[in-house]
Amino acid sequence: MDRVALRGLKARGHHGVFAQEREAGQEFVVDLVLGLDTRPAAATDDLAKTVHYGIVAEEVVAIVEGEPVDLIETLAERIAAQCLKHQGVEEVEVVVHKPDAPITVPFDDVTITITRSRV
Repeated sequence: MDRVALRGLKARGHHGVFAQEREAGQEFVVDLVLGLDTRPAAATDDLAKTVHYGIVAEEVVAIVEGEPVDLIETLAERIAAQCLKHQGVEEVEVVVHKPDAPITVPFDDVTITITRSRV
């Protein structure tokens, strides 16, 4: 299976369990790895035979900017489900970064990584 990766998609969302997170919002960063067979697209040089990663990026940003959820696990699941709606995408790895999570000690990042497939 081939891989198409999108790294560092940034969007402001209002996700979290605390009122401050919901009110003020914060930046989330999303990394995706889409698993698909790119041979048909390569053989014909036809965008319609692969995944349009520009559209995927826009959809992911819309999810992050959309309806708030408590958990980044839920956010990652929504993103994975949307990616799998694209014809040809057989599996997806989603990493949601929450670099401004409300943690009281110094840290660099908080992430959730999930892998989902059509199977």
